[in-house]
Amino acid sequence: MVRSDVRMYEQKFPEVDDVVMVQVKSIAESGAYVSLLEYNGIEGMILLSELSRRRIRSIGKLIKVGRQEPVMVLRVDKEKGYIDLSKRRVSAEDMKACDEKFNKSKLVHSIVRHVAETTGADLQDIQEQITWPLYRQYGHAFEAFKQICANPEEGFGKLSSEDGTPPPVLTEEVKDALLKNINRRMTPQPVKIRADVEMTCFNYDGVLHIQKAMRAAESASIEDCPVKMKLVAPPLYVLTTQALDKSLGVELLEKACAACKASIEGSKGRMVVKEAPRAVSDRDDRLLMEEMEQLEAANREVDGDADSEEEEVEGMGDVDLNGPSMMDS
Repeated sequence: MVRSDVRMYEQKFPEVDDVVMVQVKSIAESGAYVSLLEYNGIEGMILLSELSRRRIRSIGKLIKVGRQEPVMVLRVDKEKGYIDLSKRRVSAEDMKACDEKFNKSKLVHSIVRHVAETTGADLQDIQEQITWPLYRQYGHAFEAFKQICANPEEGFGKLSSEDGTPPPVLTEEVKDALLKNINRRMTPQPVKIRADVEMTCFNYDGVLHIQKAMRAAESASIEDCPVKMKLVAPPLYVLTTQALDKSLGVELLEKACAACKASIEGSKGRMVVKEAPRAVSDRDDRLLMEEMEQLEAANREVDGDADSEEEEVEGMGDVDLNGPSMMDS
């Protein structure tokens, strides 16, 4: 029987001060219960006092069930299985490093799990005899898999014993499946690049001028690297692209920002770059989507309030309370 519920790393528990990726399972008065995704889903807890450096007015705005979060390990009781975690102590650099490590580990685990499922080999054996030794030798098995892509004989050779005997689980079938999956899954993937800007134009036909500036930004697109610009909520907009070469993608968005700025300022508007072009992760995309959904929900509530007020002032004549204003532009 193939086992797929195996942790990603050799150690059963993280160490104190490690930053790990968790998924929020439930929220209680004392904090949030989470599962540690890299350690076979063992349970941990983010104490209420460790959620934020600021005063907590609403836990729901800080953390949501189902969301993945990088957190720092504060205490580990290996006998009782208790793990205390902190969200507020994780720096921006910690988040980025944790995201990168987790994505690499998730890819490695996905590859070996698929090999186990297709060959019938035991996943635990593959981890113990192949993956974990590669973690020890290379610091991360992801780097070892890159080496295997470039030189399979040398990469697999490092798993052999001193007399050249490969580990029992590394049969020709498993070796071929590993090499095939590594080559398929570890081809270079486009990097997502994003810039956040604020743009306003209170001139006549301001909306049209903003649309023109957005088209100017998107005109910076090149083949295989399209630039997209979309509204988050006035006055915030995001510019995005994808590129195999990160530096090329950043340079492209810088040109797009410059084109947008020149266009809107030519119409007596204003644009300010709030977040310069940079590589973003899937987690950043999820957070952006959540922010957009929250703002959309807030706008719906405001629209509902406006309708109520309109009913109350019935009889004021033909005044168009919902007509266009300078602020809408």
